[in-house]
Amino acid sequence: MNEMPTHSKKLFIKTYGCQMNVYDSDRMADALAPHGYQPTGDIAEADLVLLNTCHIREKASEKVFSELGRLKELRDARRAVGADMKIGVAGCVAQAEGEEIIARSPVVDLVFGPQAYHRLPDLIARSERGQVVDTDFPQEDKFEHLPAAKKEVTIKRGLTAFLTVQEGCDKFCSFCVVPYTRGAEVSRPVRQVLAEARGLVEAGVKEITLLGQNVNAYHGLDETGRSVGLGELAFLLADIPGLERLRYTTSHPRDMDDALIAAHRDLAVLMPYLHLPVQSGSDRILKAMNRRHTGAEYLALITRIKAARPDMALSGDFIVGFPGETDADFEATLSIIREVGYASAFSFKYSTRPGTPGAEMGDQIAEEVKTERLYRLQELVNAQAAAFHQSCVGKTLPVLIERPGRNPGQVGGRSPYLQAVHLEGGADLIGAIHQVEIVGTGTNSLTGRLKVAAAA
Repeated sequence: MNEMPTHSKKLFIKTYGCQMNVYDSDRMADALAPHGYQPTGDIAEADLVLLNTCHIREKASEKVFSELGRLKELRDARRAVGADMKIGVAGCVAQAEGEEIIARSPVVDLVFGPQAYHRLPDLIARSERGQVVDTDFPQEDKFEHLPAAKKEVTIKRGLTAFLTVQEGCDKFCSFCVVPYTRGAEVSRPVRQVLAEARGLVEAGVKEITLLGQNVNAYHGLDETGRSVGLGELAFLLADIPGLERLRYTTSHPRDMDDALIAAHRDLAVLMPYLHLPVQSGSDRILKAMNRRHTGAEYLALITRIKAARPDMALSGDFIVGFPGETDADFEATLSIIREVGYASAFSFKYSTRPGTPGAEMGDQIAEEVKTERLYRLQELVNAQAAAFHQSCVGKTLPVLIERPGRNPGQVGGRSPYLQAVHLEGGADLIGAIHQVEIVGTGTNSLTGRLKVAAAA
């Protein structure tokens, strides 16, 4: 696949799961662009379809196989009119189940893990000779081999962008497959991160979200070989002219160090919204999960963070029904939620992930018990989220206006707390941060009114 093609080919990428997969899908498109592949929104016209998969949720692989069944029908229809369709499976399901995918789905041309997408053009070329599987963890740095997106492509993707700075995880929580599918913690060099961030900002991006499976474990090397943490990296990024907002996700409480808390205190560009999963409020369950922190330690950390940044809003992750969870353990989780007061949260019923320690544990919780607990937990966190939205009414918030609204004469954007905000206004407002008075709340959004500065 070294020669440039003589005609454009259509690429369709279906992305499952987390923001890191969204970032990875964009970088796959960037890797294929020099080889003539142009994105399409119509899967039926695609010459190449890539499923960028996620292995976190239950039945993840079955969803992929179901999708592959539909793709076979599309490919057969294209072949009937003299066209063709290559099909690839990427991401964490590919990493975990590469050979099984090939065995079960002859329709698949190539299977490759998250560490191989810089080799995608070569993998496609090799697939002409038969099915290809690449799930090795390579020694080379894939980011060094990936082309940057063209400026016009970055502009088209919007005013906000993801930037992966760290991959993998060394925590080995007993419910999680990430260490097995993404590998050990690896951080990108500081130079590489800053260069990509500058390129994004020069193309018009106003807000960057730093990504990592365990992003606050970032320990990239600078030009002198010194290890730099996420807090120091935030200060370096804040110096980029034109970067107006900075976020990061997902964090682990054990890696929330003094330097990162200080960055929240001192950097206006670092948004006062933190996703910091606790998973459970029960010390017994936290130990079984191998989280290596207690509920009290988590609460003490929240106190320190809010002392540094009093307007900080918190988001969390919660798993209900972990093996052995009693009613008392579950009540401890509700207690920690009440004490923290979350602006938003993600909550799930525990599901066994093959190959993880949790899958081998006894005392698995009955499905109806998990369902009832999840309902009660979500009632609580939804009430807290609604209360947080309501607390914003009457306040004036800086809103990054990103796009036209659903209705004529309306625009939409995001508050510092990631809330969707809708207001009356023209397209001239798009692309900048404006002061917006919040006048109402919707189910998942705020309604605002542009604050006009008084004449001098």
